[in-house]
Amino acid sequence: MRIFNTLTRRKEEFVPLEEGKVKMYVCGPTVYNLIHIGNARPMIIFDTVRRYMEYKGYEVNYVSNFTDVDDKIIKKALEEGVTSEEISTRYIAECKKDMEGMNVKPATTHPLATQEIDGMLDMISTLIDKGFAYVAGDGTVYFRVKRFPEYGKLSHKNLDDLQSGFRTLKVSGEDQKEDPLDFVLWKPKKEGEPFWTSPWCDGRPGWHIECSVMSRKYLGEEIDIHAGGEDLIFPHHENEIAQSECCNGKLFARYWMHNAFLNIDNRKMSKSLGNFFTVREIGEKYDLQVLRFFMLNAHYRSPLNFSADLMESSRSALERIRECASRLADRKKNAASASLTEEEAALLKEAEKYTAAFEEAMDDDFNTADALAAVFDLVKFANTNVTEGSSAAFAEGVLGILTKLCDVLGLILEKKEEILDEEIESLIAERQAARKAKNFARADEIRDELLQKGIILKDTREGVKWQKA
Repeated sequence: MRIFNTLTRRKEEFVPLEEGKVKMYVCGPTVYNLIHIGNARPMIIFDTVRRYMEYKGYEVNYVSNFTDVDDKIIKKALEEGVTSEEISTRYIAECKKDMEGMNVKPATTHPLATQEIDGMLDMISTLIDKGFAYVAGDGTVYFRVKRFPEYGKLSHKNLDDLQSGFRTLKVSGEDQKEDPLDFVLWKPKKEGEPFWTSPWCDGRPGWHIECSVMSRKYLGEEIDIHAGGEDLIFPHHENEIAQSECCNGKLFARYWMHNAFLNIDNRKMSKSLGNFFTVREIGEKYDLQVLRFFMLNAHYRSPLNFSADLMESSRSALERIRECASRLADRKKNAASASLTEEEAALLKEAEKYTAAFEEAMDDDFNTADALAAVFDLVKFANTNVTEGSSAAFAEGVLGILTKLCDVLGLILEKKEEILDEEIESLIAERQAARKAKNFARADEIRDELLQKGIILKDTREGVKWQKA
């Protein structure tokens, strides 16, 4: 299995720190509102990475935090006249609902920044004692960037270039910093903000220290994979490396994975452009499995463009897979014979090549687009080879392969049971009665009437089936 490592800018063979185990940390959302589809991409991508690792037999310790103390959370709390904790608790619950809708597995641990303050105070104290951090006059604690010679190794930024960039900007609080590049580990409270007592001042942690501490507590000083969106490479992940490696004296993470940006109709998503979509809004129009399929239909390191047309094509493509699974289940249930024939046994062995193609794609830096292509090749094989005369064992075998591969991608093959209103149900029943009475003209009238209402009927050997247009 090869992973593209942002740190080295090349694909590397994955070798875990401990055989058979994977320690993985993924930066989670700041919880001040409903998550948007930009947040959804890393959730879906790295959930799929985790699923594939587990499929390969690894025991994965998957940690993804919630940032529950932040300027945006405090602003929202002040606007609503409630506590920051009330805001974060509300939106963590909402986020978990959306994650469930996208079939994102709960992390092994979902730590909250506010519950790990003691660990942050401990790490900051160690950094001060080692000379990597200092306390300014107002109690702010800064990290000395130039004391870490490897600063910039993840983002591949040059310290001199960063320095010249800062000269043209007036950085808030720069006058009390030893160097404009130094970043905050702890900051004093402002009026009306949540705060914690520390040796330096009553205040709260800087954003970067939170993830370093939570990763160390739940995974250890060295981890296998650290992941997130590419917007986190600098400064967040760069600063995490500096803090963690200076504090612990060890390499922080072996492999760094970053997903590319999501655009909307070829433009950057923003509220000002009116193209900002929450996962909840998408869920009102589509099954969130369609959103998951859409996200996986491109390589995670490629920029992804979201549009209504692409979502519609994703819905159709997912429906093809689900229709195939449903047909295989019907064939299994209604087969005339139970046992495999010799010919079917040979075909089932042939079908394993789709598993091999799927694994080859996933082993190559989790190429989910090519993995889905292998799934569609399997669907084509199934539609061609599993017929009304096939045995139950053959249908079951092919369905088993399809289910196994879709499970890795987090795609649920069973459709949600949709409930029709009474009027439509009675029309379907009337049509069935008309067909039985050989009144085909009335049956066709009802079919057309249902089509206008967005209901498509299919007459099968197993009876009438319906789906929404």
